[in-house]
Amino acid sequence: MTEVIFIGTSDAFGAGGRRQSATFVRGPSGGLLFDCGGTTLSGLNELGIERGEVDTVILSHFHADHFGGIPSMLIAMLYEDQRDDVLRIAGPPEVEQRVRAACSALGHPLEDKLWCFKTEFTVLEPGRPTLLGPVGVVGFQTHHNPEANPQGYVVTAGSKRIAYSGDTGWFEALPEMVQGSDLFICECTQMTPGYEYHLSLEELLERKDQFDVQDIVLTHLGTEMSKQRGQCPLPTADDGLIVRV
Repeated sequence: MTEVIFIGTSDAFGAGGRRQSATFVRGPSGGLLFDCGGTTLSGLNELGIERGEVDTVILSHFHADHFGGIPSMLIAMLYEDQRDDVLRIAGPPEVEQRVRAACSALGHPLEDKLWCFKTEFTVLEPGRPTLLGPVGVVGFQTHHNPEANPQGYVVTAGSKRIAYSGDTGWFEALPEMVQGSDLFICECTQMTPGYEYHLSLEELLERKDQFDVQDIVLTHLGTEMSKQRGQCPLPTADDGLIVRV
């Protein structure tokens, strides 16, 4: 059994008083975190998830609400946890440079500390299958702000396939990229189309028959979408939701 635990399900602005993007996947192969917004540590603590369970962090792109929690997580693992297991951080091109720059900018540079655990950075090139420990990952480009190097992912752990859109507006190849997944974690910031770099409920409902997936759960809910939690034709996530795959 694989558990998917939604740590943070808001947009960049904390719509509905919820946490920023982070989703934890707990399975027989270990623990994987999709994104790590600035509120992730408090979310893990509130939901009783030990930081030591996180073996791998996969970043979808370099916006603060998706990777701004990495510096404090690394420092907590060093000083609070005295971690001794390898931590894998994977993401789009420039992942190591972007993480190091964020850590320095937020006052926790990686270079001036004696680390008790190893951090392995892996670039996930779109379309190239990559093994991260026991987990297989394939990335795909999404329709989001280009300077943030946006990607979505399909992760295979054992017999389960979990797809994650990251942040994206509609693009025609999206259903193909996630087809065959047991669970598709899909962003849905807007009720109706507006900002082109985010999906809307209206667009997803119009195209839902194009998605060949077992289940879909909507996350990254903006202000209006957050008011519709639990009332939409498609399932919506809330902070703390657990989905078993």
